[in-house]
Amino acid sequence: MKLLIVGGHGAIGKTLTAHFKKDNEVIIAGRSNGDIEVDITDSSSITRMFDAIGNIDAIICAAGDAKWATFENLTEDDYYIGFRSKLMGQVNLTRLGYRHLNEGGSITLTTGILAEHPVPKTASAAMVNGAIHSFVKATALELQRDVRLNAIAAGMVQDTYEKYKDYFPGHTPVSMEKVVSGYEQSVLGSENGTIIKIYN
Repeated sequence: MKLLIVGGHGAIGKTLTAHFKKDNEVIIAGRSNGDIEVDITDSSSITRMFDAIGNIDAIICAAGDAKWATFENLTEDDYYIGFRSKLMGQVNLTRLGYRHLNEGGSITLTTGILAEHPVPKTASAAMVNGAIHSFVKATALELQRDVRLNAIAAGMVQDTYEKYKDYFPGHTPVSMEKVVSGYEQSVLGSENGTIIKIYN
């Protein structure tokens, strides 16, 4: 299988890359490093990436930014960070990548627990995650050629516990092993239009 991982050098992406490389051809895309560079906030950059790599069997996106700040301090431009990057970046990866997928291919997007269980300072991030969930469910109804679309929504991951633990009091960290299993379920399973939740 020929698999594209966008954000393959990130906290989750590097683990996914190591896992899927065991049995598949993996192409890593990143903003400044990887096998190919892509800026997911720029649809023309996404188009150039797919034109360069040709047809593939699966797309995983483990990239996308959103601003964390109190509601009182979030500006309109702050909201647009998450809108352009994590939301429209993944929408455009789906929209433009779909035509480069082989029959029976899959697209896996990444959101998180904030869509259902937000914490303070996540008005923008939670909004973006929820929007992606709705996008996945609706878009999956229209996909042709047996192409599937899912999203992985994980809780606070063990590998980032020290960085985010103060934001998630009382949350049990999710093991990276469970997170990887969720992506494997999306890529190799039969789910379509599913939000695969890995909260504990």
